[in-house]
Amino acid sequence: MKKLALHWQILLGMAAGVIFGLIMTNFSWGPEFTGDWIKPFGNIFINALKLIAVPLILASLIKGISDLKDISKLSKMGTRTIATYVITTVIAVSIGLLMVNLIAPGKAISEETRSDLIASYEGDASVRITDAQKQKDAGPLQALEDLVPSNIFGAASDNGNMLQVIFFAIFFGLGLILIPEKTAKPVKDFFDGFNEVILKMIDLIMLTAPYGVFALLAALVVESPSADLFAALAMYALTVLLGLALMIGVYILLVWIFTKNTPSFFLNGIGPAQLLAFSTSSSAATLPVTMERVEEHMGVNKEVTSFVLPIGATINMDGTSLYQAVAAVFIAQAFGMDLSLGAQLGIIATATLASIGSAAVPGAGMVMLVIVLAQAGIPEAGLALIFAVDRPLDMCRTTVNVTGDAAVSLLVAKSVDMMGPPNVKDWDDDYHPENEETV
Repeated sequence: MKKLALHWQILLGMAAGVIFGLIMTNFSWGPEFTGDWIKPFGNIFINALKLIAVPLILASLIKGISDLKDISKLSKMGTRTIATYVITTVIAVSIGLLMVNLIAPGKAISEETRSDLIASYEGDASVRITDAQKQKDAGPLQALEDLVPSNIFGAASDNGNMLQVIFFAIFFGLGLILIPEKTAKPVKDFFDGFNEVILKMIDLIMLTAPYGVFALLAALVVESPSADLFAALAMYALTVLLGLALMIGVYILLVWIFTKNTPSFFLNGIGPAQLLAFSTSSSAATLPVTMERVEEHMGVNKEVTSFVLPIGATINMDGTSLYQAVAAVFIAQAFGMDLSLGAQLGIIATATLASIGSAAVPGAGMVMLVIVLAQAGIPEAGLALIFAVDRPLDMCRTTVNVTGDAAVSLLVAKSVDMMGPPNVKDWDDDYHPENEETV
């Protein structure tokens, strides 16, 4: 098992969980045994993901902002880069919401199955009703007032206050840039190290993913063995994939309109980086290849690639944001919850801001989804509904993330007149590690 790649381990865990759950449904004691001795391990896995959410936001976001080093870089290139990233993220989340509302995959679940799911998590539903009443009684600027925490430790103690944590991280990061570099260095070094520790903790948590998926899927099958649930899951995956395909089309259109480069030029240039992103599910691991392809094969100046792409790997997660929007509404539909327009606009804001702190590693998107669900008042336990197909969708959305980074670098380079003809270094493309001594 240890010799297999993690995504194969997760797929095996998924299959084993479904088979185990189907077997347990044939025994009178099966559901009770699964609920008492198997499901808790799935809940532990979910709790571990929730546990890492706040530290991940603080570490990734503070590091990403402090890496700007000089606040003046936010003028011209910096402002255009961040603004474009935010705009494309909003477009991505909007496409996701449009697709999931049109297709409504969660509504394919039967009323009986939906009722069972709601009964299982009626406590969460009660909390949502209470929160909705509080929001109804609040003033028009209550959301803006709630954005600024009075106590960061109090805000960090509840995943539902994640917007407050994001506000603090941005504020802290800007303060870190504005103080003398010598004074900021120890603090920045701390958060750089803190970020590395958090990423390693995510790696460790993801090592348990096959077992967590096994437990979640086994319990899901036993508690809701209806076939319509799995049909809805297939519709959910199709909804995400259609949205991601549309987002790539948006990138191609933007590059074509603003840089006059043809779709074939863009796709051929970024193709190898897309394949690597698909296989690794990591924007960070793909970053060196992305920079090489954009710089050498698309003619973007190195000053632009060295600034835009690393920042993009931290704050530009369009594919992940689109998936979060679809997943959040799908889970809400599965639980029979009708999200208002205001709630869905809140998902746009939360997914956009959460993507800024999403780490460029496999599995981080699921952590960020916890934030979106908590903010929208959707039961986090609904993650069990979508984890079965998360790994292949993670590969696809990472491909979109990397494609978005490349597209924005082209747009920014064109706007600041730092784009020229491609300058391909063939020897670099043909490089192989085993020939390192002779190169």
